[in-house]
Amino acid sequence: MKVLIPGPLLSYTKSREVEAAGATFAELLSDLDRQYPGIRFRVIDEQDRMRRHMRFFVNGEQVFDLARSLRPTDSVQIVQALSGG
Repeated sequence: MKVLIPGPLLSYTKSREVEAAGATFAELLSDLDRQYPGIRFRVIDEQDRMRRHMRFFVNGEQVFDLARSLRPTDSVQIVQALSGG
């Protein structure tokens, strides 16, 4: 499936759009990490939770659960949240 990558992670993929596979969001992230070693740790912490500053969307709907099931036709977007004041 198509995965859109945020600018801060382009050092891993060298492309804003990549292909990855998985029946769940966790499997998709594992496939991304297989193709682009180290990328998973940038979005998932040591407790296997989504990092606070990252947002994940499947077909435009925000995802909060790594067990979320996916279809091969889904579109996934990873977004890095901005903060400041």
